[in-house]
Amino acid sequence: MDIHEILKYLPHRYPILLVDRVISIDAGKEIVALKNVSINEPFFVGHFPHHPVMPGVLIVEALAQAAALLTLKSEDNTTNKEDSVYYFVGIDGVRFKKPVTAGDQLILKATIDRQIKGLWKYSVRAEVDDQLVTEAKLMCTVRSVS
Repeated sequence: MDIHEILKYLPHRYPILLVDRVISIDAGKEIVALKNVSINEPFFVGHFPHHPVMPGVLIVEALAQAAALLTLKSEDNTTNKEDSVYYFVGIDGVRFKKPVTAGDQLILKATIDRQIKGLWKYSVRAEVDDQLVTEAKLMCTVRSVS
């Protein structure tokens, strides 16, 4: 999936859209996506000017967006509609192993662990140069906003 297709599935836009491309997807199972971390990211202005580090919460958000793409592509459903939204509803066991800095290519991996009554559970991990930087368990759901 290129950025144009990603925009059909996710409602996020600059500066919070954190997935640049989907490398591979096995609908109903797993996704591998990427985020190119540029020095031009707006968060680097304050985090930290002398040593640019991507905030951990944004790495987790990028993983949640990759998981959303997996779910929406698995259901063959676009939620870029005004009547529904994909919510990030829980996180467990998050660990930050290494900092992500300007110039890194963040590889985002999500695997569906299970889906029960509209609640999706995932195992996620982010890597840079084949080294683990973040891992967690996420829970998300799609809800009507009307």
